[in-house]
Order: sequence, then C-alpha cells, then structure tokens
Amino acid sequence: MLCFSPATLADIPALNRLVNRAYRGEVSAQGWTTEAALLAGQRTDEADLHEQLEKPHAQFLLAHRAADGELVGSVFLQQQDLELYLGMLSVEPSLQAGGIGRQLVQAAESHARALGCTAVRMTVISVRHELLAWYERLGYQRTPATVAFPTDTRFGVPLQAEPLVLQVLRKEVIR
Repeated sequence: MLCFSPATLADIPALNRLVNRAYRGEVSAQGWTTEAALLAGQRTDEADLHEQLEKPHAQFLLAHRAADGELVGSVFLQQQDLELYLGMLSVEPSLQAGGIGRQLVQAAESHARALGCTAVRMTVISVRHELLAWYERLGYQRTPATVAFPTDTRFGVPLQAEPLVLQVLRKEVIR
C-alpha cells in the first residue's frame, strides 16, 4: 500500500536520488523505463528540483510505502490553465512493473480533476516505444505536437547523433 504526499524542500535530496536512479546509470537498468541507452549523465539535480518545486501551481507528488515510509515513486505536476502537466514520473527501478507508476498517474489524474482541469498532458522521448505504449494503455493519446529535447547538458548528454524529440501525449479527464 502507498501513501501519497506533496514534496517539501526537505524532500529534495531523496527525490534527486530517486529520479536519477530511475532514469540513468547502472541501477536504472534494473527497471524497464531507463534512459541510459539514450542519454549519459544525470537526469536532474537538486537545484533543478528546487526550481521545479518553486514554479507556480507546481508540486512533486511523492509515493511512500506505507509499511516503512520508504520513498518509492514521484511525479512532477503543474497546472497550466485547464491542463495538468505531468512530468518526471519516477519509480524505484527494482520496484518497476509493480503498479506504482500506474498509481501515481491515477493520483495525478485525480489531482487534475480536483483542480478543475480537463486534461493531463506530458512529453515522452519519441524513441521510447515501450514507455509510449504503456501510457497509451493508460488512455493517453499521441498528439501531432512535438518539442525539441532540451540541450542543457545538466540533464543528460545524448548518446545518438540524431536529435532527440519529445512526443506530446494528452488524456482528457472527466470531472
């Protein structure tokens, strides 16, 4: 069983460890959503997480295991008009494929409805086919929109010659 709570500034060091473990490096290979084959370096740092947390109408939703309080997942959420942006979904690699990510997405969708949002929107690296398919199974649809992958090397150095592109996905939420 999971307990959900919004992150505070005191949570940033643990959040930073979780996000980087989930996305990059050898530990990320224990899970199925690693970006290690696409990007080298860190996914984020404490300064970036602090900036994200300070954005208007933004929060990180944390998932802790009820039994021992261990941080096992997180997701960034930011209300942008009538849409909720969902990003940086992270699950402890050894626990991936156990339903934590799905529960975080469902909690995000509930949060969107509570805010009066009509949709949840996200971006996913377009060559992450398994992850795109997972979101589609949760009801998200690819839109025609794409976004250039950020070039700030603080958040990863591409390991391929072709530029990475972020695919925009969207799901309507019923209030």
